[in-house]
Amino acid sequence: MLAAKSEVQVDNEQVRVTEWRLAPGSATGHHTHGMDYVIVPVVAGEMTIVAPGGERSKAQLAAGKSYFRKAGVQHDVLNETSTEIVFLEIELKP
Repeated sequence: MLAAKSEVQVDNEQVRVTEWRLAPGSATGHHTHGMDYVIVPVVAGEMTIVAPGGERSKAQLAAGKSYFRKAGVQHDVLNETSTEIVFLEIELKP
């Protein structure tokens, strides 16, 4: 798998905002979220989520439809489609 591309747009005492771009065939790599976070999809698409045990699930993204997750989530995010996935990750600092 190719590595997803990320660019930190804001990083201050309150939040870190990162733009993620997953080209077809790319992945974020397995990671654990250390902070609560909000995902804001920039484009519609479908992500494949791989849990630590290898379980796979699909997540549908709708452009502009945000969702929230608590710290501690562990997963790898893959793009197994033919179009680029783009989203903003807003991490909420304690």
